Amino acid sequence: MRSFIREKKIYCGKKYLEVDIFPYSDVQKKVSRGKRSKKERVTEPKQRNLNDKNARRYLTQLANTNFDEEDLHVTTTYKDKFLPSTIEEAEKEVTNYLRRISYRRKKDGLPPLKYILVTECSMEADGEKPVRIHHHIFMNGGLDRDTVEDLWCRRRKKGQEKGERIGFVNADRLQPDENGVAALCTYLTKNPRGKKRWSSSQNLEKPWSRPNDYKYSRREVERIAKNLPDVSYWERKYEGWTLTDNVYGIKTVYNDFTGWSIYLKLRRKE
Repeated sequence: MRSFIREKKIYCGKKYLEVDIFPYSDVQKKVSRGKRSKKERVTEPKQRNLNDKNARRYLTQLANTNFDEEDLHVTTTYKDKFLPSTIEEAEKEVTNYLRRISYRRKKDGLPPLKYILVTECSMEADGEKPVRIHHHIFMNGGLDRDTVEDLWCRRRKKGQEKGERIGFVNADRLQPDENGVAALCTYLTKNPRGKKRWSSSQNLEKPWSRPNDYKYSRREVERIAKNLPDVSYWERKYEGWTLTDNVYGIKTVYNDFTGWSIYLKLRRKE
């Protein structure tokens, strides 16, 4: 079975680019029926559980495509009296919260709500009942943080100025670094002992990719992997881009059957 090297560029908005350089076979190419230069959306994983590495990677790409320093990271928890007994109940609660946010944005003349929601919980020893359920939400900016926090509440009762707070809530401005919001995504998806799953609004911009099967040879990839070139090499290869850093920005992997693969993370040069 003949194989060659495929370069796959994954564009995460205008600021971030991931490049996978890996062995690919004629059989795989025939099955995928892809055209060399066809632009296509990155396939969203069917797996919504963040134990899945493809789901974790896609979530990071999606977050980097849509959110920056103008946007928010919101954390919400539950008081004991409001603690849901199942993850499904918790997701219903947080969905109602997002509806309130969406309604308030519309009322204030702001663009529609965009969000990524991560629901996390630990499990009791029997592995059946969830405990310490909480949520992390990326959402677009516009509303002030006090308003975002105040809306994590139950319906206001007669005589009350505000509805009762469901639990702790904190809205922080996102602080991207050279890798965008990847560090926060890694923290949110790291080695879950309980359960973590995610969902998102339908109006998010999707990362997209373009394959190229003629840029690298197997010999060249092996040479690069065994003797990593400096940043200037990659800046010549990908004009207008630079490695995010020398640690996170490049990864090499060897497989006894397929050989070397290289994975790059780049950011747009300022």
